[in-house]
Amino acid sequence: MPLNKAQKVVVDTDARFRIFVAGRRTGKTALSIRELARYARQPNKRVLYVCPTFQMARDIIWKDLQTKLRDLNWIAKTNESRLEIELINGSLIALKSGNDPDNLRGSGYDFVVFDECADLKPEVWYEVVRPALSAQKPPGHALFCGTPKGFNWFKELYDLGKTSDPDWFSHQATTLEGGNVPEKEIEDAKKDLDSRTFAQEYLASFETYSGIIAYNFHDDNIKEYKEDIGDMILIGMDFNVDPMSAVVMVKTETGLHAIDEINIFGSNTNEMCEEIRNRFPKQKVLVFPDPAGAQRKTSASGKTDISILQNAGFGVKYRQRHPAVKDRINALNSVLKNTQGERRFFVDPKCKQFIKSMRQHAYKEGTQIPDKGSGFDHIFDAGTYLIEFVYPVKKDYKPDNMKTFGVY
Repeated sequence: MPLNKAQKVVVDTDARFRIFVAGRRTGKTALSIRELARYARQPNKRVLYVCPTFQMARDIIWKDLQTKLRDLNWIAKTNESRLEIELINGSLIALKSGNDPDNLRGSGYDFVVFDECADLKPEVWYEVVRPALSAQKPPGHALFCGTPKGFNWFKELYDLGKTSDPDWFSHQATTLEGGNVPEKEIEDAKKDLDSRTFAQEYLASFETYSGIIAYNFHDDNIKEYKEDIGDMILIGMDFNVDPMSAVVMVKTETGLHAIDEINIFGSNTNEMCEEIRNRFPKQKVLVFPDPAGAQRKTSASGKTDISILQNAGFGVKYRQRHPAVKDRINALNSVLKNTQGERRFFVDPKCKQFIKSMRQHAYKEGTQIPDKGSGFDHIFDAGTYLIEFVYPVKKDYKPDNMKTFGVY
């Protein structure tokens, strides 16, 4: 089967886990069929294709896969109702839905293709298929294909494939690079679609959701911290039980760098202090907590959250009253990227939940009220309490000299 340039890049790598992020009609289905056949040509292999629904599997790939294998005279038996093909060498190719991950349990797999990954639940991979991959030599492999849909788990896989881990490899290709769509048709699409949709569907770009709060957050803000931590760490903290959240940062020459995060469920301030000391036993700790901690009490002795931090030997800085939410948001976006294009805030890739909150924490539709039902608010608040305190957005004050008459 001939390959276009984008497909060839993916095929030529020896990585165990490959991520192919592609625009419309780039050849994802053809690549999937080729790879399913390539791995199934070895005797007694179990090969799996997973997409969001059973009907999609039938519509997208079933007929073309049958045609390919029939032309090769490889088919021993076909099960139309189960979408399974048994080959003459004893290998089995099965097409299944990822809509109910539990339906994929109970089998071991030598190779798996995940198609339309952005529409699949992450537990399909992490909880079900990944543990079921063959551990024998050669170990099980996987190919992840799809067009982006915002910053979800597919983006996380793509980022992983851009690291130095030899097991992972990512490649991104536009519709034009696929060679299947004329340039004129792509130009026509530009006229019909908004810029965000065109970038996502044709340029295979990971675009932010509408109403994202940290609108200045970009991949450029994600950077591994490789320097010595030094003798002091700064911690933004949100007092909550499920989870209690903290973002650990260090001061740099240009701004701040988040180097770690702590999320503890069903916890309290005492346990958070213990975890901080376990991770950073030698550093001085300066905490920038939720100001409500001056009143909130989590211990049986009636101590406030802030007094617990102080008794643990931590320095504590907080405002006497809650800063306005918009002030924290403005401060965050200012350090992410200011009007001169300077980025003063960076996040280490290990801070996965904090990065998710940057990418996905949004306003309630049609409002300027952050959506606290998303689950991203606690870690987001923890980080911004610190950022707003260290880098507040200064406001110009002009005295009102207008004279008024009346009763005061």
